[in-house]
Order: sequence, then C-alpha cells, then structure tokens
Amino acid sequence: MKEMTYAEAVREALREEMIRDDSVFLIGEDVGTYGGAFGVSYGLVDEFGEDRVRDTPISEAGIMGAATGAALMGMRPVAEIMFMDFTTIAMDQLVNQAAKLRFMFGGKAKVPLVLRTPGGSGTGAAAHHSQSLEAWFVHVPGLKVVMPSTPYDAKGLLVASIRDDNPVIFVEHKLLYKTKGPVPEEEYTIPLGTADVKRTGRDLTIVATSIMVPRVLAAAETLAGQGIDAEVVDPRTLKPLDEETIFKSVIKTGRVLIAHEACKTGGAGAEIAARIVESDAFNYLDAPIVRLAGLDIPVPYNRNLERRMVPQVEDIVAAARELVG
Repeated sequence: MKEMTYAEAVREALREEMIRDDSVFLIGEDVGTYGGAFGVSYGLVDEFGEDRVRDTPISEAGIMGAATGAALMGMRPVAEIMFMDFTTIAMDQLVNQAAKLRFMFGGKAKVPLVLRTPGGSGTGAAAHHSQSLEAWFVHVPGLKVVMPSTPYDAKGLLVASIRDDNPVIFVEHKLLYKTKGPVPEEEYTIPLGTADVKRTGRDLTIVATSIMVPRVLAAAETLAGQGIDAEVVDPRTLKPLDEETIFKSVIKTGRVLIAHEACKTGGAGAEIAARIVESDAFNYLDAPIVRLAGLDIPVPYNRNLERRMVPQVEDIVAAARELVG
C-alpha cells in the first residue's frame, strides 16, 4: 500500500487506464494544460498528447454530446464537467441520449462513458458552484452513480467505471481532494454496487455518502466515548445500490440514521429509507428512520451560513444520540 491523496488516486486511475486501453481519452474544459478545474488531470496532456487529453470550448452540451458520440463509436471517453452544477447544461445529451441509447438500440450499442464532476459545498463558491445533484441522476434509468469517499475507493471505482459499458456519473467532492489514504500498488477494481462497512457497531447504523463518511466516522468516535457504538455503511455507489449490506446492518442494530449533503427533499436518503421500509429489515427497526441532510435552500456564499446548511460532525452526534435515546 502507498499513501496518496484522493486527487492523486483519481489521476493514477486515469493514467493507468489510458496506458492500458488506447480507447480511453479525457475531454472537458481546461483538462489539458491547466490540469482540470482542481488539478486532477495535471500532467496527463504532456504524457498522452492533445488527441487524448482534449480541451474544449465552454460548452457542457458540446462536451457531453461529443463524449456520447465517441462512446457509441467504440471509444471510452472520460468527460469532466468542472462543477456539478454545470451538468444542468448537459442534461439533454446526458439524460435524453446517453442514458437511453443502449436500451433503444436493443443492447446492440454501448455507451461506455464516464462523467467526472466535482460536487458539494465547503469552498465558499456559492449557489452556482456548490450543489449536490446526485439524486437527479439516480432517478434516470440507464445511468450509474458513484460517490467515493476515500482515495482507495476513488481509484478502484473509477477504474471499474471506465471499464463499464454504460454511462457512469462519478461524483468527486471538492473537500475530499486533499484527503489522504492507503492505495494498493497493484491493479485493482471495486465492483459498482458494492457498499463498504467503514466501521462496525451494534447500537445504530449510519448510512453516509461522500464527504459525510469522514464526518460520520469522526462522530462515531465521539459517540463511542459516550457509550454509543455506531456502525457506518458507505454505499459508495448510489446506483446500483447495495441493498443487502445496508439491510444486514439495519437488522443487526435496529436503528438507522442516513446522512448526506444534498437537500433533504427528494434526496438519495429518501430512496434508501424507502427501500429499508419495503424490505424485511423494516421489521427489525426499534425506532423510525432518521434523515440528516442539507437544508432546502440554495448554498449561501457566507461561510458561516454555508456551514450551517450542511450536516457537520456535531449535528451527526446530536442526531445519533436522539435516535438511540
């Protein structure tokens, strides 16, 4: 194992897949010389050239249209939309074309593309550059949605996403880019649809995604000092969703707290809660499911207000204590 940042793990996955497969190429605004909006692809244009690291005009619809066409013709594009908010401009190509084409061609056409996009708040970038929109894509048949929380998960899941024959939305939280963790030296993949139990416990299950995972793990340590043993489950992919791992944890603990950054109304937490209710795990619940999520407001520019909008460690501790009673 070697220690690397989340951003380095993503870059290493891109580089290794570009070496392994000539059909893999990068496309997006400033992905070349500038190295991407957050420097993730820095240096790759020097190694692979402008044919495989393609800077584009400022047109998200153009980026996604080109990626979709290239995927249909046998390439494996990795498109970067520099802020998740800007996927709104690419929605027609992504939702009405890329997501549907394999089905509409009866499986004879493949659309093996990855859309990488930084999401989430915490950088003071305000309402147009800080949203968490993953629930939109979870709702669309034909799309897969990945939200890694560690460098290990980021690399393994990105490799699996690039090799997948379907369009994958790969959400990278901005605040995770500088976090560090162990990553294997050898090649590995993490199958999409495989959750990970980040911490075992007996008193409640906390299901968390993306940036919430390290916050929940920090909260779990605080709770442990107060006699509450929390189990932390990271779905890693919201679609496909590993229901079995979540249900197994719920059956063991009898209590569930679901934490995510996106706004509460219509968020992915609602889908997870609904699936628990519809399953046999519901019969093992000792208390109602609790959702802890972002407030239903645009992301404020003011740093204090921005922080208050999204669950923090202290909020997770308080919600867990109330749930356990």
